Amino acid sequence: MLSEFLLTEMTRLGAQDALPLHRQLYESLRRAMLDGKLGAGERLPSSRDLAQDLNLSRNTVVAAINQLSVEGYLESRVGSGTYVNDNVPRVNAGAAARPHARGAPTPAPGRLSTRGQALATTFCATQLEVQPFTPGIADFSAFPLTLWQRLQNKHWRMTYPDMLDYNDSGGYAPLRRAIADYLRVFRSVQLDANQVIVTTGTQQSLELCARLLADHGDTVWVEDPAYWGAAKAFMATGLAIHPVPVDDEGIHPGVADTAHPPKLIYLTPSHQYPTGAVMSLARRHQLLSTARAHGAWVLEDDYDSEYRFSGPPISSLEGLDVDGRVLYMGTFSKVLYPGIKLGYLIVPKPLVAAFKQAHYDLNRPGQMPLQAALAEFIEMGHFSSALRRARQSYGERRAALLEALKPVLTQDTYISGAEQGLHLCLRLPPQVDDQALAQRIAQQGLTVRPLSAYCLARDDLKGLVIGYGYAPLSEIQRCGPVLAAAVRQLGHPR
Repeated sequence: MLSEFLLTEMTRLGAQDALPLHRQLYESLRRAMLDGKLGAGERLPSSRDLAQDLNLSRNTVVAAINQLSVEGYLESRVGSGTYVNDNVPRVNAGAAARPHARGAPTPAPGRLSTRGQALATTFCATQLEVQPFTPGIADFSAFPLTLWQRLQNKHWRMTYPDMLDYNDSGGYAPLRRAIADYLRVFRSVQLDANQVIVTTGTQQSLELCARLLADHGDTVWVEDPAYWGAAKAFMATGLAIHPVPVDDEGIHPGVADTAHPPKLIYLTPSHQYPTGAVMSLARRHQLLSTARAHGAWVLEDDYDSEYRFSGPPISSLEGLDVDGRVLYMGTFSKVLYPGIKLGYLIVPKPLVAAFKQAHYDLNRPGQMPLQAALAEFIEMGHFSSALRRARQSYGERRAALLEALKPVLTQDTYISGAEQGLHLCLRLPPQVDDQALAQRIAQQGLTVRPLSAYCLARDDLKGLVIGYGYAPLSEIQRCGPVLAAAVRQLGHPR
């Protein structure tokens, strides 16, 4: 009988999910129809009879029946009753009638697309994201958390209705002005506030550029070794990645690369990720000339320029651009804390309207109270103060790591990229298996990344990418010698 089936199903659902009674009855009736226990065109018992058979209130039964009617499972006929709609499919009828034969092949589960498979298995953050090399909980003590919470609470208390809506102007206006003023002074970027688009970070900035400036199958030049997140973004948007080797002066396209004319050129000129190479002035002018010749857009990722520990500050590539070909992007995740998920994209003036429209249509940007708190944080001088404290704190951690690695340095084993950022690269002789070395170091509880894992096409680079950002100084002092001993023991074949 129908009532027995419904009681059994409702008991099971109540025990499993603690659903309210009307929802239990809704799910049970729906299952009865999909399994064929209630056939198309069959009349349902009256709500009064169902309530009596199931020991439920009539309101509970009516609520379930009304929901099923709204969704098209049931239809009411005036003066006749409620019937199962003729169009309800019996998706499980065959399975209920025929138990699955032993040994028969089971239906294949849903499969990812070719692109989905590549995204799920290639350049994964779990293997490539630079983490503090020390074990334990990341140290965010350099960030003024109490002050930040006070500012956020202030802006939530005084939030106006339009601050809770989506934003189609590219971001909170005072924040865009603050970003423009900062970049103009400290990074030599040529811009006004209208060119600033606030994003959720570099990944969103990259995806916007890829979608608006290139078509599926177009070529993007990417540094080799590469930032894994950029490679992932270009894969997701269907671009053809062409790796261009990096040397001590940055990306170095040759004659062979011109056979793959780019639509986009992605690079990290101020602190190449992950080698740390700084792009020379001559190479910068050459790159801009190459982009002009190919009609290509240049995507400049300036991801950690705030942390410059030795040597003069490196100005942006965008500051040298006279053709309006460079789109400059940065993030607050390195300066404040990773989970803030706020970044910015500086767009050439002719592209501003299109980028703002696409950003709004594709991403539905918001987070206005958070942006307002950050704007005040910058305007009141807290950002500069926090950056000075963080730079000093990370400078001490960097110095401790460099000191710990001194015993392993030779002509063939040297450090690159230590002048800037929150990671450095320990370069190793080409015969060293850096991936095996990283795995053996992991057995001692330390996290380093093999340099060869970031390579797209080349096989001549070996080393360890070592992160010290968010690693407590005391842990660096304790674990640094352990890391050095592991490199000395395992990194040099006898």
